[in-house]
Amino acid sequence: MRDLSGGPRVLLKRLRELMAEPLEPQERLDRIVRQIASNMVAEVCSAYVLRADGVLELYATEGLNKEAVHLSQLKMGQGLVGTIAASAQPLNLSDAQSHPAYRYLPETGEEIYHSFLGVPILRTGRSLGVLVVQNKASRTYREEELEALETTAMVLAEMIATGELKKITKPGLELDLTRSVTIDGDSYNEGIGLGYVVLHEPRIVVTNLLNEDTDKEIGRLAEALGSLRISIDDMLSRRDVSMEGEHREVLETYRMFAHDQGWVRKLEEAVRNGLTAEAAVEKVQSDTKARMMRLTDPYLRERMHDFEDLANRLLRQLIGHSGRTSAEGFPNDAVIFARAMGAAELLDYPRANIRGLVLEEGAVTSHVVIVARAMGIPVVGQAAGIVALAENGDSVIIDGDGGHVHLRPMADHQRSYEEKVRFRARRQEQFRALRSVEPVTKDGQRISLLMNAGLLVDLPQLAESGAEGIGLFRTELQFMIASTMPKADEQEAFYRNVLKQAGGRVVTFRTLDIGGDKVVPYFRAHEEENPALGWRAIRLSLDRPGLLRTQLRAMLKAAADNELKMMVPMVTEVSEIRAVRELLQKEVQHLSRFGHSLPRKLQFGAMLEVPALLWQLDELMAEVDFVSVGSNDLFQFSMAVDRGNARVSDRFDPLERPFLRILRDIVRAGERNKTPVTLCGELAGKTISAMALLGIGFRSVSMSPASIGPVKAMLLGLDLKALSEVMEAALDDRQPTSSMRDILARFAESHNIPL
Repeated sequence: MRDLSGGPRVLLKRLRELMAEPLEPQERLDRIVRQIASNMVAEVCSAYVLRADGVLELYATEGLNKEAVHLSQLKMGQGLVGTIAASAQPLNLSDAQSHPAYRYLPETGEEIYHSFLGVPILRTGRSLGVLVVQNKASRTYREEELEALETTAMVLAEMIATGELKKITKPGLELDLTRSVTIDGDSYNEGIGLGYVVLHEPRIVVTNLLNEDTDKEIGRLAEALGSLRISIDDMLSRRDVSMEGEHREVLETYRMFAHDQGWVRKLEEAVRNGLTAEAAVEKVQSDTKARMMRLTDPYLRERMHDFEDLANRLLRQLIGHSGRTSAEGFPNDAVIFARAMGAAELLDYPRANIRGLVLEEGAVTSHVVIVARAMGIPVVGQAAGIVALAENGDSVIIDGDGGHVHLRPMADHQRSYEEKVRFRARRQEQFRALRSVEPVTKDGQRISLLMNAGLLVDLPQLAESGAEGIGLFRTELQFMIASTMPKADEQEAFYRNVLKQAGGRVVTFRTLDIGGDKVVPYFRAHEEENPALGWRAIRLSLDRPGLLRTQLRAMLKAAADNELKMMVPMVTEVSEIRAVRELLQKEVQHLSRFGHSLPRKLQFGAMLEVPALLWQLDELMAEVDFVSVGSNDLFQFSMAVDRGNARVSDRFDPLERPFLRILRDIVRAGERNKTPVTLCGELAGKTISAMALLGIGFRSVSMSPASIGPVKAMLLGLDLKALSEVMEAALDDRQPTSSMRDILARFAESHNIPL
């Protein structure tokens, strides 16, 4: 092979002209391989495309037997072509037939060719096919020839990605880029959603691959790199970025990559070979990702994500926009895909259109997951690598019940889930019909069904669900989605709006539960080994009384001439309640002195979440107007179970005797002290556990809005007296033969109660 005829720039120019011509896909592909062969003075140029069944099919060739097109096939990992696709690495061989992976395909007539150069056709690090050139003479191809073939492979990747080759794919077959994929993650919120992918930070689609002015493109690249470095330096110098910790380490890694001269040289070399600045970034990004994806070191693989994010930032600098999906083009049935995102960013999207959220990272306690649960959105987290597999507009099913994401699902899979959704919709219609029905048991016991909330978007669900009021309003969500500390007047306006939209229904505000694992961006965090047991909630508020007094004053002013009900989270000792009550009285006196209207009725309560309070129940109830049991934390702390740890979170059942006895003791303490007791938490939202709560004496429970209908349907057919007798006997049984869950299930079945 002699020097390239005019070099890769001339080849790319000719390919650009071919892409612009109105040609049928097969003709365009045939002319592309012919042009590559001519320019590189190769006797053979062939393009293999990866199908969804893992087979590489010959789609076009110049030099081999034409009858082999769409007939010759190699499996992934099979032969030289399959090896290249599987490894995403090129092969440069002077004698192809002596390579151990060589496989002879007699229909192609390639046995007379010895030299072989093959490169993967890559998109975001994924192999979509293989591009090959061959010659009869035995020789090793030069580095610049390899670079030229890799660059031209980008043109074929674009053809595949745009779907142009679908027209020439055999009926019943699909290309790998469109194959059905299932990724298993962790269930962060239940529910099923069908819709279309919306990439939170969509990849920049580079359509202008080939440059016309190398110097201009080098200048654009240098300017974008300069802006990128400045933006990273600016983030590192901001006051809200701590001087140590994981966040800073990531930014320091970004800065290291952004100043890496090896990376810059590769980008500049790709531009000099004829690519635009953005196409150069895409090529180097894809090549690097393909190599790093095959690393086994978890630290280096994590750095791959950092590098990919940095490259995307550079692409957005070159394109000149944020890359976020606009609300204007937002689909009606959207499932948002993100590596990670903030709570406020989720709220930027049209709530009514969101059918699910898929995260590659995050935890069940992360802010965005907490907000998504409040919005009733199915969430799957830890869905590794799914963002790279998806394209905007791909069909998707998110199964928040099982923690599965089905990308581009097969038709029968789609139909199966559509039936599940229809079944749920029919049940929801039945539950909606119960909205105006009083929640009274079969034997005449009235139950107060309340809902949990934390955002203004939750308030319309009061009427939709038929809830009597809000049993838990998480005030910290307002702080978690804000970029700066909400001012006193902002808090007041927010609480007033909540009360107004509640339309006279009871609203129980919980004072701030931040700190620990609920870190707000503008509040300096302290590293803690066990954040759930650390400096959070009332502990933090009492150490920062100005923060608490500002919130208390805002609530009092917002509830002027109305009823105000507030409670304090994470109480450990009765003395903490007395300290908060003292601050509350000071704020009442302050507002009275300056002529402000006060709430016509003020109720002050405590959340019972810490087991230490179980030995202070009578003292506690003498200090408060009501008690609300936080079943999630109380169970976690009582059983020493981390709710976010999948290995132990399902190890113990909250419906077993030890925990139910604890809850029964709390109810009995409320009865003897004449103090109302409510339970808010996941336990109240499941029909079988809600039935258990009613059986041990709870008459007020608060849950997610979606749970109100099923729980009401259950209690309407419930003989509470009969259930209570069964549960009392079972809880007092010291040598049980059946689990409480089995006993409850049998009771429900024998009394025809829907669970």
